[in-house]
Amino acid sequence: MRKIHNIGILAHVDSGKTTLTEQLLYLTGAIRRAGSVDSGTAATDSLSIEKQRGISVRTATASTEWKDVTVNIIDTPGHVDFAGEVERALYALDYAVVVVSAVEGVRAHTEAILNSLESAKLPCVIFINKTDRAGSDVASVMQELRLVTSRSCLLLSEVENEGEEASSVSYIGGEKFAKAVTEALAEVCEEAEEAFLCDEILSEKRASELVKESISSCRLAPILCGSAKHSVGVKEFADFLVEYMPSSERRATENLCGVVFKIEHDKALGKVSHIRLFGGEIANRDEIELITPQFATENTDDSDENAAVEIEDKPVIKEKVSQIKSFSGAKYIDSGIVRSGDIAAVCGLPSAKTGFFVGSLAVSENARLVNPFLRVRVVPTDGDLQKLPSLAAALGELSDEEPYIDAKWENGQKEITISTTGRIQLEVIDTLLKERYNLDASFSSPTVIYKETPSSKGFAAARYTMPKPCWAVVEFLFEPMPRGYGVSYHGRLPSNQCFYRYQSHIRTSFNSCLEQGLYGWEVTDFRCTLVGGEHHTIHTHPLDFFVCTPMAFMNGLSQLGSTILEPLLKIRINAPAELSGKMLSEIIRMGGECDSPIIRSQTMTLEAIVPVATSMDFPARLAVLSSGKAVLSQSFYGYRECRDGLEHINPRRGVNPLDRSKWILFARGAYQVD
Repeated sequence: MRKIHNIGILAHVDSGKTTLTEQLLYLTGAIRRAGSVDSGTAATDSLSIEKQRGISVRTATASTEWKDVTVNIIDTPGHVDFAGEVERALYALDYAVVVVSAVEGVRAHTEAILNSLESAKLPCVIFINKTDRAGSDVASVMQELRLVTSRSCLLLSEVENEGEEASSVSYIGGEKFAKAVTEALAEVCEEAEEAFLCDEILSEKRASELVKESISSCRLAPILCGSAKHSVGVKEFADFLVEYMPSSERRATENLCGVVFKIEHDKALGKVSHIRLFGGEIANRDEIELITPQFATENTDDSDENAAVEIEDKPVIKEKVSQIKSFSGAKYIDSGIVRSGDIAAVCGLPSAKTGFFVGSLAVSENARLVNPFLRVRVVPTDGDLQKLPSLAAALGELSDEEPYIDAKWENGQKEITISTTGRIQLEVIDTLLKERYNLDASFSSPTVIYKETPSSKGFAAARYTMPKPCWAVVEFLFEPMPRGYGVSYHGRLPSNQCFYRYQSHIRTSFNSCLEQGLYGWEVTDFRCTLVGGEHHTIHTHPLDFFVCTPMAFMNGLSQLGSTILEPLLKIRINAPAELSGKMLSEIIRMGGECDSPIIRSQTMTLEAIVPVATSMDFPARLAVLSSGKAVLSQSFYGYRECRDGLEHINPRRGVNPLDRSKWILFARGAYQVD
């Protein structure tokens, strides 16, 4: 059986990851000439906006061979606006290649990537790039890496003439390799620790074995250096990947199992699903089952003796594969089949969306790199409301590719809303609407997406027993939980009190209720337990609990109160030291929190946590304050209780269950929303 490596190349923007991808493809013979990001000739940058701006905005897959190993490379965007692409790519990987600039060092987004790899329990190797650039400082980057990752860091490259165009890199071997491994693994491996304490060195063979084991178990991050632009250190890096990094066998399953990590729409092929297969095989004309991701990420505690009744009738989607394409370089070739451990582009799955699973759920930790914190209204540029359905359909298709766009529109509404993480993502959406759908859209100024959470512990209940025929009683216990907890659902009632199928209806309806709380925002960070419920053997209609549950949910929030949560950013500023006073004043003005700046030589580094609402124009202000000398990097940090004292209300879509009479009529189909 051939060996397969599925690797993702991840980095903060402008670290050189696409250049490294190009050099790996060129080295291995997959392309005849290494393209350039700046000139728009990179093989993995196919969109016009990628060529124009010189940045990657979508994941791109390419395949090559090196020393009898198939290497599938997923090149990911580096800009934080497109972190959702990176997040989904993690599901498909055997390991990640993290590229760090030797000049700029570890940026905020790089740190977020490394943290996500920890959460996902995914092996990684780090490539310190741009050792040929003035200002290159590998030693300083190593110090930063040791601070931001819990893995032991093992530097395996030596750089000569660092910071000069003629710099060179050599891979350490022999006794020097064994000594470096012994020291690096002493903190995470008993055998290496014992050797180190006895002032001994592991044998080269044993050191090599322990490196492989420690990488696979996520205890070690090997680090190599080079200059991708000049192909310095790239061959040594490729050799290291196929010799030391884990293959697809690490995540293999016996049954059919895969994940859709990318959706694209091709003019000739239609909808194309990029699938990583962990087990089994798929051939042309096979019928396969698609599973929605909500059943893989739901926060429930299986050890709870009062575990919730499972959702009944999980939507089974079965569709037939029409074509299977594999990759040669960055191009499609007909293959007709995809086997365990490999990646392919599959056609003929109209219901597939990014994040769907194939056959069965993939065993993987859920890693989060992004939370969209801005919402934008979208309307046709010419104001023609007759174009709204076409615009909604186009944005819905783009939401299949990038679920975080989350386009929302209901018949009768005069605008569509979408989520976004920044200005550049909006530019990409605007370009795709024009080029792919021939639609011109206007976007409003972004507004902040807040969330809400129950303010106190207590009960949420409703009785729906009139007008007959109906009978449904629901009672929950809501318990606020720490920030970042999410939502968990528990509780099982005796079947003779409330049939299990009705309890599954309650749970399904509860999940839908989370979208809009008391103030119209998504409800999060609480534990819900079903503590009471009742059906009637004669009067209960199968849909009664879908009417009653939203009333119980909203009654609970109304009685317990709902606390507004605001999104936060983690920012890092590198600027001349004399600007430290101004920077601290800006952080305070935005309502942020920070530690004292770190000053090295004439440069200041300041890290802070700031609210999104007060910092949206900060990049522009920073450029003016520093005369363009400051460098800003930022990443999503989390949510906290809103401190501005304002009441943030999001207009509700549809009928509010607190308006009991109107809600019952609406839920029973007797009332239409204007």
